Amino acid sequence: MYCIPVSGIITRRFLYEITEKHQIYTFNTIPVAIAAIALGPVGGIVAGGVFGLTSFLQCFGGSVLGTTLFGISPILTVFQCFVPRMLDGLLIGFLSNAMRKHCTSAIANCAVTGFFAAFLNTLFYMSSLILLFGRTDIILSYRETLAPGKNVFLFVCAFVGINAIAEWVSSTLVTGAVGAALTKAKLVPAPKAKLVAAE
Repeated sequence: MYCIPVSGIITRRFLYEITEKHQIYTFNTIPVAIAAIALGPVGGIVAGGVFGLTSFLQCFGGSVLGTTLFGISPILTVFQCFVPRMLDGLLIGFLSNAMRKHCTSAIANCAVTGFFAAFLNTLFYMSSLILLFGRTDIILSYRETLAPGKNVFLFVCAFVGINAIAEWVSSTLVTGAVGAALTKAKLVPAPKAKLVAAE
């Protein structure tokens, strides 16, 4: 029952990326967060896998960075596309379940889950990018352009830019609103603490 609204959200317009001047604004973390809220860790990891698939498909001409990384190492690129997103979905599924047990506010539960879906996606994606491809020519060229002579932390901040903050804010607000609406419609579980109080 819960997968009906979630699958609808996943296959609709939330699953897109806007590319402008090599900066990618992704809203794919929103359906991952909704799936984690509705279905827990399993839903989160499956939706994260779908997110990873959309990212992987960009490696076939849809993204300069993705296409270049795939040319360097297809295996590492598969890891880069899928593992951070699936790990993100898994962890926020556990987070949502924990929030539901201890927080009486559905909108707070959903908003916090939405924030961490976007934040952890940025953290895991950039960490794996640096660890797997940090010494490749394309990443070194980005470092020279965005943060010449600076440490890796400053490069990451420059690379993700203001779009990361926009993703965190939008994921928090949209997931909070959508999750609260689905909870009110009884399409996702209500906070357990609230149910106990009602009893």
